[in-house]
Amino acid sequence: MPVPTGESAGGRPLPDWHALSAEEVRREVGTDPAGLSTDEAEARLQRYGKNVLREEARETRLQVFLRQFKSILIVILIIAAAVSFFVGEALDAAAILIIVVLNAILGYTQEWQAGEAIEALKKMLVQHAVVVRDGERREIDAAGIVPGDVVLLEMGERVPADIYIAEATSLEVDEAPLTGESSPVDKAPGRLPAGTPLAERSNMAFAGTTVTNGRGRGVAVATGMQTEFGRIAGLSQRVADETTPLARQMDRLGRDLGLIALGIAVLVVAIGLLQQRGLLEMFLVGVSLAVAVIPEGLPAVVTLTLAIGIKTMMRRNCLIRHLPASETLGAVSVICTDKTGTLTRNEMTVVRVRTADTEVAVTGAGYLPMGAFLLEEKPVDPLADPGLRQFLRTVLLCNHASLALEEGGWRILGTPTEGALVVAAEKAGLSRDDAAEPEREFSFNSTRKRMTIVYPGDGGYVAHVKGAPEVLLARSSRVLREGAAVPLTEEDRNAILRELEGYASQGLRVLGAACRPLPPGIEWTADTVETDLVFLGFAGIVDPPRPEAAEAIRLCRSAGIDVIMITGDNPLTAYAVARDLGLSSEGAMTGAELEALGDDDLEERLKTTKVLSRVTAEHKLRVIDILSRDREIIAMTGDGVNDAPALKKASIGIAMGIKGTDAARESSDMVLMDDNFASIVAGVQEGRREYDNIARFTRYLLSSNVGEIVAIVGALLLGLPLILIPVQILWINLVTDGLTALALGLEPAERDVMQRRPRDPQESILTRNAYAVILVLGAWLGLLTIYVFMGHYAVDLDRARTMAFTGLIIFELYNVLNFRSFRYPLHRIGFFSNPALLLAILGSLVLQALVVYVPILQAFLGTAPLALADWGLLALLGLPVLLAGEIYKVLRLRRAPGAEASPAAS
Repeated sequence: MPVPTGESAGGRPLPDWHALSAEEVRREVGTDPAGLSTDEAEARLQRYGKNVLREEARETRLQVFLRQFKSILIVILIIAAAVSFFVGEALDAAAILIIVVLNAILGYTQEWQAGEAIEALKKMLVQHAVVVRDGERREIDAAGIVPGDVVLLEMGERVPADIYIAEATSLEVDEAPLTGESSPVDKAPGRLPAGTPLAERSNMAFAGTTVTNGRGRGVAVATGMQTEFGRIAGLSQRVADETTPLARQMDRLGRDLGLIALGIAVLVVAIGLLQQRGLLEMFLVGVSLAVAVIPEGLPAVVTLTLAIGIKTMMRRNCLIRHLPASETLGAVSVICTDKTGTLTRNEMTVVRVRTADTEVAVTGAGYLPMGAFLLEEKPVDPLADPGLRQFLRTVLLCNHASLALEEGGWRILGTPTEGALVVAAEKAGLSRDDAAEPEREFSFNSTRKRMTIVYPGDGGYVAHVKGAPEVLLARSSRVLREGAAVPLTEEDRNAILRELEGYASQGLRVLGAACRPLPPGIEWTADTVETDLVFLGFAGIVDPPRPEAAEAIRLCRSAGIDVIMITGDNPLTAYAVARDLGLSSEGAMTGAELEALGDDDLEERLKTTKVLSRVTAEHKLRVIDILSRDREIIAMTGDGVNDAPALKKASIGIAMGIKGTDAARESSDMVLMDDNFASIVAGVQEGRREYDNIARFTRYLLSSNVGEIVAIVGALLLGLPLILIPVQILWINLVTDGLTALALGLEPAERDVMQRRPRDPQESILTRNAYAVILVLGAWLGLLTIYVFMGHYAVDLDRARTMAFTGLIIFELYNVLNFRSFRYPLHRIGFFSNPALLLAILGSLVLQALVVYVPILQAFLGTAPLALADWGLLALLGLPVLLAGEIYKVLRLRRAPGAEASPAAS
């Protein structure tokens, strides 16, 4: 039975656990330090249910496959196949159905992994846990943990439930998957104020997070869906998948084409009957027109183009999980991005060291132990400065992290902040190789905010201390100046505190160091050792921005894409990173500030404030909802459990491939293989190219179809025989047009693809200008086809029909070159810049020659042999189709050389 929502073990409303003492928590959940009895645990398991996440009903493989047929265009093709079958055109029906099924298989293979967010969330829960029951330590299946269980936590283990910390020794927990906090969080017992934000609840350990240091003991206060982890899982389940802009546009196009096909077919049949033609003949004409109106190859070409685009994006470190997502990325108008590891390197780095004597800058970014120490931009030897040497030695010895060279580069074993100090010491040439074994340690926790390790020294022992500078300053009586410990005056303290404020205002994480030669005979306790310290100075630490991120943000600005940084980090750090990257923002807004604003006020604030810090899963969902008001297409990046609902809600969810959780990846549409913001921008560029090409071949296919309609209807109105039979139209639509359309989908991006604003997602793929171009070119093709047919039908109908059939294909092959660009003539884009299209044109001509001369294909498609002169005539008749398009583009460029209209909007 699931946990009753909002009730504690005693049936009362759930309290704010973090606001209670350990004794109050035990009393509330009905337990004691000896843990629950076995019988009581069994009873609670029956009441509250297993410590697992509740599952949504998943789609079956069959349901995913059938969903591929939901497109209106696909439904119309199925209807067309049915009609063809019932009028005796079984081959036509089979050809259409093969295309439909192949299209569905392509979509199915790409989408089967969709909707697995809840499965990934389940995997995040540990399989085993150590609890105290009947006063004894026991290892049990984590699914059997109940509220009230006393749970033991050890380094390296996943936290199995939401736990109130009763005891802790150097306990640190990585909460990045839940809160987005980039560094491990210190945990310690003790009551906190009511309403303390989730990321600051230092007396709680949450399900799905990982113990990175120390050990602890606590009381389980929430399990399964009642945990913070489970609550986010519930949010993910309630978020509906968004329909992509392309899917909406293709459905609208399919609906329009269906109505046009029906209207034209009915009108032409009515005209034919008024001309006293036979009913069967007119029905066949109606079927031919319906086939001519519908671009049968369009769904398959769109699917194949997107599939090819997925491979291209993979080369740019963008792994697309759902076919339409690649194109959706090109329509993005807002990117909500994480900071740590996406805009930054996720490698904490010491950039400044301040001692009493000097302040030096430290070069080099990340964990590569190479860099210089600069004083007024000139290199200095850090070991020649006594104060700097002592500072670096102390932070190296008072440290558990180590630096290792592994395949793929240098990495830190330990916490990132300690790792940064180790790298800084390595840059100075220091190592722990010559150090003796430590004698004693007083560990860091969130209450003490300092750490001490005692080492043997010259003639005695030395305590090396590091921690929050203001804490060390309060326990120091001396400062190291010019190699000697001198009294620390009140003026010195105030000057140091002012400098610390300056570092913090620049977004630097600050860590101080102190030391003390211990007097002989002193009792080694934390209070006696960590007093009368010699203050050594402090270091400024940052997670450096990725060098390519600033250029990517600039490119977003030129492309009309808004960038919003959303992070769990503190506001000063987040704002400093944004400033360094050139991301313009009026300060940073915290999650608490966001909650206090109404929707209208928040919408207005988001226009100028582009840095959001200390945010929760609900905050991210709300931001997406607010941005969606203006019909924005939103890309949301994320790596943690807390990001899963927002990733699912966004127009395109982007999960981190390196530091992302399974939950984030399975909720996303795209996985960023290198966690790099610049790769997102590269994906946007590729997505824009894909959409431009989809617009190109959609219009090309429709102009060809208009040509077929004009030819058939025009011949009918002129009293001519049927100019093209259904199987010939199907051959043009599926084979000839399909090959060239697919090659058109490989057209390279235009040079200014990232210098124009995102397209309006509500705008049709066919604009007014597009309709005009389609109608003009289509009419031209149709009239040329009628002209060719009229010159031969009186002598030999089969040969006349073959001339019209072949002529229309040749005219369309000229026409496809018009659609390579909507603005630039061929000499500007390069005639050979899309070799696939030239091969497709050549392949289409070869296939048509086979159709004309191979007897079995002649019988199948109703063709007759043509003379070489016939081919020459058709080539000459079609040439003006291309020349007219080229002349129009040249004149248009001269009239408006600076025009930057989107090809899709042309």
